[in-house]
Amino acid sequence: MRTAVHLQPSLFDDADRRGIALGPLGGLRRRQLGAGAWVDVLTGWLSGADELFEHLAAQVPWRAEQREMYERTVEVPRLLASYGEGDPPPHPVLGDARAVLSAHYAAELGEPFRTLGLCYYRDGRDSVAWHGDRIGRGAREDTMVAIVSVGEPRALLLRPQGGGGPAVRHLLGHGDLLVMGGSCQRTWEHAVPKTARPVGPRISIQFRPRGVA
Repeated sequence: MRTAVHLQPSLFDDADRRGIALGPLGGLRRRQLGAGAWVDVLTGWLSGADELFEHLAAQVPWRAEQREMYERTVEVPRLLASYGEGDPPPHPVLGDARAVLSAHYAAELGEPFRTLGLCYYRDGRDSVAWHGDRIGRGAREDTMVAIVSVGEPRALLLRPQGGGGPAVRHLLGHGDLLVMGGSCQRTWEHAVPKTARPVGPRISIQFRPRGVA
């Protein structure tokens, strides 16, 4: 059984003043990765992120999954949840976030964000291996995946597909926003690596267009 590592509240989260709320997107900063891929990053977009983390951790119907690997069944090292187009999000602010992101990126994306996927990284042993969101249209078309992180910051790494270049590192948590766009899912990979350092839990909330997984 795992020993719980509790969430350390952010010193910069102004939930007492604003509650759970979205900030403006004017501070987004774009980094061109190459081969038509880019990422936008905005630190602390969501205020009250620690409160939202506690709500999601308690209220979302998390599921553990297994998969076949090297002729044996292994536990997926994180908990998962998903919400389709017709499903109400697990907190109203996530519906607001989806609408705001859809409006902001309408000219580039050409369609709204539709679905929500959530990953619960309970401690440093939880992770996701190198991959691109290439199930469906992401394998052949430029698209976007927007991620809002709540809870303890964890490193999200990006590298060119198959390696061959230095990784780009972003430390995400406490309401940070990262958007992967252009060819990012086809030409780059991303991962949340395991860490031996004691870290608290983090929830990643992913917004995707229809047909991208």
